[in-house]
Amino acid sequence: MKKTILITLILLSIFVASGQDWPDWRGVQRDAVWKESGIVEKFDAEVIVPKWSVQIAPGYSGPTVAKGKVYVTDRPEKPAPLERVLCFDEQNGEKIWEFEYDCDYIGVGYPAGPRASVVINEGKAYSLGTMGHLFCFDANSGKVLWEKDLNTEYDIVMPIWGISSTPLIVDDKIIVHVSGSNNASIVAFDKSTGKEIWRNLNDRAGYSAPVLIEKNGVRVIVNWTEHSLSGLHPETGEVYWRFPWETGSGMSIATPVLYKDHIFVSAFYSGSLLIRLGENYTSAEKVWQREGENERNTDALHCVMNTPVIIDDYIYGVDSYGELRCLEFATGDRVWEDQTAVKRARWANIHFVQEEDKTWMFNEQGELLITELSPQGFKEISRTKLIEPTRKQHPRGVVWTHPAFANKHVFIRNDKELICASLEKK
Repeated sequence: MKKTILITLILLSIFVASGQDWPDWRGVQRDAVWKESGIVEKFDAEVIVPKWSVQIAPGYSGPTVAKGKVYVTDRPEKPAPLERVLCFDEQNGEKIWEFEYDCDYIGVGYPAGPRASVVINEGKAYSLGTMGHLFCFDANSGKVLWEKDLNTEYDIVMPIWGISSTPLIVDDKIIVHVSGSNNASIVAFDKSTGKEIWRNLNDRAGYSAPVLIEKNGVRVIVNWTEHSLSGLHPETGEVYWRFPWETGSGMSIATPVLYKDHIFVSAFYSGSLLIRLGENYTSAEKVWQREGENERNTDALHCVMNTPVIIDDYIYGVDSYGELRCLEFATGDRVWEDQTAVKRARWANIHFVQEEDKTWMFNEQGELLITELSPQGFKEISRTKLIEPTRKQHPRGVVWTHPAFANKHVFIRNDKELICASLEKK
């Protein structure tokens, strides 16, 4: 009997070690790195057959996966406009719990639904809605532990496309891009109670999710708003460094990328910026900044929703009309451009996820690509159709949502369904 239990525990530990949840925006570390073995190297069909599919309402928020559950938010419009937080069983898609609340979108463009992903941390689920409704749930039951109407409490200076930045958990705090008045652009709350701990900056929020970086035991929260790129002390909100930068229509969307003690960001109208971090990341200086004449005649890289990936001193990203580009890291000079990864269109998008030496791409046509990126060019290994584009997010038909890669599966939603598909090597 003891031997059987031991074998079971060993097998269970092997299973756990080989699997990886996706509990946050862009994965465990917000870096879109996928660390699992036994993944397919090439697709065996032009279309993936989902393991399961469930009907949901429209929304931009990417799914998150933790401890056997999948979380996502959406926005039914009938019989009344709502926002919902949904939790499903990871294995079969059965609904475990849902929570809904009234939510009129006032002054928000592209009102297809919530933007921010649900963050799972220590048995709690945190959601942030487009109008600033912040909730903390018991992740298993959906019970509301605390809630805040940030628009009422902080007099939000509403971004054109609503509150979108996925909150960041740091120790006992949840860091939120509130876009509030009175120095409340960024606010830290106690993650257990919702009590305010600190606030800072008078910027209007953009749409970029903050990230935590660390050097020599010193940690810094990197924030990209409509008006600046900054590094803040996580305990006090003190500004370590700040670069003022008006990004044009507030299009600070991509997540800041850390690479070799540098931070890189890129925006649709405003081009790209590379900064070098100083000792302990508490200081910074500009390395280069490049901007083209306009959204069509761009220089270096003008990303929209795409967060670039940096590999071996080269930057890879998607420009304003879907041009996949390679840049020299040191200068921003363009090495090559490719227009086969996604169809050319204004704001055309690809989400990158790195899996060892392969770059997985999910484009707005609902296609999943396995690729390799190098200074020599774009190499497409395999491509398949994962999900159909829908027209609620954009009239041309797109899927702008970021997928979750967890436990050898991919999870993605459009405006009609959430699906799960296996990526396990047979």
